[in-house]
Amino acid sequence: MGKDKRLDVEQTFSFSDTSRELRGRQSIRATFRLSTGCIDAISIVARQLGIKQKSLFDHLTEDEQSLEAIARAARNARLGRLDRIQKTFVISRRSLHSIESISKQFNAPRDALVEYSVKRLLPLIEMERKKHHRRKQMLSQLEAHLRATVTLGEKMENELGQEDPMSSWMRSLVHFCQNTVHQMQELVERGNVIESFDPESLGKLLEDESI
Repeated sequence: MGKDKRLDVEQTFSFSDTSRELRGRQSIRATFRLSTGCIDAISIVARQLGIKQKSLFDHLTEDEQSLEAIARAARNARLGRLDRIQKTFVISRRSLHSIESISKQFNAPRDALVEYSVKRLLPLIEMERKKHHRRKQMLSQLEAHLRATVTLGEKMENELGQEDPMSSWMRSLVHFCQNTVHQMQELVERGNVIESFDPESLGKLLEDESI
């Protein structure tokens, strides 16, 4: 009987921990006033990495030491004068709790914590910018190869006939290549926004711009 009770207690604690974990992952809406550069950076990184913005917020807030370091630098500070947009994000309850608790603990504005947490993404954005440039170069080469493949396919049909097995296989190859290159073109098109991103468009603290 005692053993059964012990198992019941262990299961209760297990379910309780799971319940807290799930509540922490619940999606809620949170509104911040951020610079256009900050909003763009969040969108760019999420799009380039193929993740949800909620997951990005989770990543930024799970490193509490970095968040606290930002909060110490932003203690009693306010964001410099810059056009800001009120933006609502879907984030996890845990992320919002981390932002709000550290904000209160260090008397640092929530918006500043988000703004300067996002600044930590700038090296990643620069890396993605370089990758985007290489993608464009390689896509241009692929498009040239595709044009040559299409020309060869037309030559096969003219010389061997449309019903020849090689002509048929070549049509399939051309169709596959066209679809694949089209998907690559869409990927590059979606990433073009990273070319115009200006890191200086992120907000700065009025008292301290060195974070």
